[in-house]
Amino acid sequence: MKAEIFSIGTELLMGELTDTNASWIASRLPPLGIQLQWMSIIGDSLDMLSEAFQRGLQRSDIIFTTGGLGPTQDDLTREAVAQALGETLTVQEEVVRGLEKYFQGRGMTMPSHNIKQAHLIPSAQFIRNRNGTAPGWWVESKGKIIVCMPGPPGEMHPIWDEEVAPRLREMVDEEVTVTRNIKTLGMSEAAIDEEISEFFGQENPYLGIYSKPDGIHLRVIARAKDEARARELIQPVEEAINQRLGPYIWGHDDETPEQSLGQALLEQGLSLATMESVTGGLLANSISEVPESCSYFKGGVVAFSKESMLAHGVPADILVRFGEASQETANAMASAARESSGADFGIGLAGVLGPAEQEGKAPGQIYIAIAADKEIREFQLRVPPRRLVIKRRAANTALTELRKMISAGVGAAR
Repeated sequence: MKAEIFSIGTELLMGELTDTNASWIASRLPPLGIQLQWMSIIGDSLDMLSEAFQRGLQRSDIIFTTGGLGPTQDDLTREAVAQALGETLTVQEEVVRGLEKYFQGRGMTMPSHNIKQAHLIPSAQFIRNRNGTAPGWWVESKGKIIVCMPGPPGEMHPIWDEEVAPRLREMVDEEVTVTRNIKTLGMSEAAIDEEISEFFGQENPYLGIYSKPDGIHLRVIARAKDEARARELIQPVEEAINQRLGPYIWGHDDETPEQSLGQALLEQGLSLATMESVTGGLLANSISEVPESCSYFKGGVVAFSKESMLAHGVPADILVRFGEASQETANAMASAARESSGADFGIGLAGVLGPAEQEGKAPGQIYIAIAADKEIREFQLRVPPRRLVIKRRAANTALTELRKMISAGVGAAR
């Protein structure tokens, strides 16, 4: 089954928003046996959209769209599909009543323009949207399918997972592609290549290697008639990678460093506190992105100045002797965070954010410390002198290194 994706909205063409929906959908098509051939960004023009649908239906079996389902005049996805298929839009009264109830539940009166979202054509069915006012469309016409979904990812993702993907699984009976991502930190690409070199260069399963902000990722890709057989092809490669790179593996598939660490802390009943300077709060923000973080995150301090470090327990003599951007200061920050909060682990992050040198050290010099019950682990990095790169690399490294420590059995006793 051949597919294409339309990301709809003039704001995407003007650079006001970044299109993340297309890549998100694209990553979910191979396991369904759907071959993506085209991706397009289309502005809010009825004629351009209608032409795009007509062209897409000639060359593809299925079109996925995001955006253009709102209540305003420039939301034209429904009208464009209707025009492309030569069908007439009509108002569905039961959907109008549902929209009115949605607004009433929020203490509001439904604006009249929202009635636009209750329009339907004969070849379409509504797709339930429990997170917004814009229902999606599932359209079937002359053996072709159009799936229209809202643009906000918070609405589109649940619609895909709960409504669209299950329907597609029932329809597709072709070769599927299954991937397994294995995420590592602490080894270079060259070193990893040496350890598992015999698995590169094969066609099925295929093994790729990628450098990412949170380490080196390995992606195993297998194709087979069904998912079970594809996973059988992946299994021996994954087992070999786990055996040879085990101490450096911190996560799999869509796991983020904060999710992987959070799961480990929850499983072991351990807690964490932080004190950071060079990352400016990104570390604490990342940790708190995990909904369960309130169970293990004791809190964080953004000590962006010497005065703040002193106020939160970093000894004055450490700062005088070694400066703010030093391993010794990072160690003291980690210990102070741990002790003041009563956490099992403390993370300290110091370094030079730039753009100028600090204490004779270049931007991109990072010092990381992780304090446990009887030890402090030290890590130093030199990364490109770009502020966001420095912050992300420092935070991700701290999280993944603590994850690896917990996997190795390092805990804390209080």
